[in-house]
Amino acid sequence: MITLNNVTFAYSKKKEVFSNLNLTLQPGSIYGLLGKNGAGKTTLLKMMCGLATPSSGSCTTLGEKAASKNPSLMRELFFLPEEFYMSDMRISKFVSLNAPFYPEFDIKQFHRYLAEFEISPDNSLRSLSYGEKKKVMIGFGIATNTRLLLFDEPTNGLDIPSKRLFRRIMASIANENRCIIISTHQVRDLESLIDHLLIVHNNRILLDENVESITQKLCFKTVQTVSNDKEIIYSESSLKGHNILLNNVNSEDSQLDMELLFNGVQHCPEKINQIFNLN
Repeated sequence: MITLNNVTFAYSKKKEVFSNLNLTLQPGSIYGLLGKNGAGKTTLLKMMCGLATPSSGSCTTLGEKAASKNPSLMRELFFLPEEFYMSDMRISKFVSLNAPFYPEFDIKQFHRYLAEFEISPDNSLRSLSYGEKKKVMIGFGIATNTRLLLFDEPTNGLDIPSKRLFRRIMASIANENRCIIISTHQVRDLESLIDHLLIVHNNRILLDENVESITQKLCFKTVQTVSNDKEIIYSESSLKGHNILLNNVNSEDSQLDMELLFNGVQHCPEKINQIFNLN
């Protein structure tokens, strides 16, 4: 569905974001895109939808060169950036102007999402808070029924009930024909939703694995004291003791802790890379 082949991207000679990046994303998954500020998550999303062009290499989305922005491609993808601008008009007017670009847009579906978010389609966008505008855009984006959805920090600005509703809606629309990519720092908000992790670190994708593979190769535990176990990759203090990340040599069952994994990648990238390259 999306293929990046030997992609290099730089904003200037002194600021290279990616170098010889290779990545393939398939339908049927909800990808979680993680990385520190400035790691290139937003740039990566923009390349996938043609808003940024690689310095070298190629980015192909749905079988087409992403940078071409062909109508046949653009009607099959929806990108919601973290920061967006909405003109002062009623929600119903916004829909009438933008929905025609998406052949599979479902107005009844959109109104259902608005009702669940407790927003009236007769509201003026100017009267809405940032969080409420984000709810409108999330509902609109999902109702486009595109094959590809790209969300950049979608839960920023949402209250706790809305975050829960977002997870439920996203889980309900995932299917084998659709690819969903969510860039986020709010890992606790989306931990139960994501089934494939991409972690960007030092100009490359350090981790590209589904959740099942991660929990097969790594073990996540909370212990009272940290031993000298050579299989411990990373540990951090918590209110309950110490959260530890281990090489899962004993094939133990554990639940993915995305925050612990992300911190482990940042502190011990070589160990993580070794485990996933050698297995």
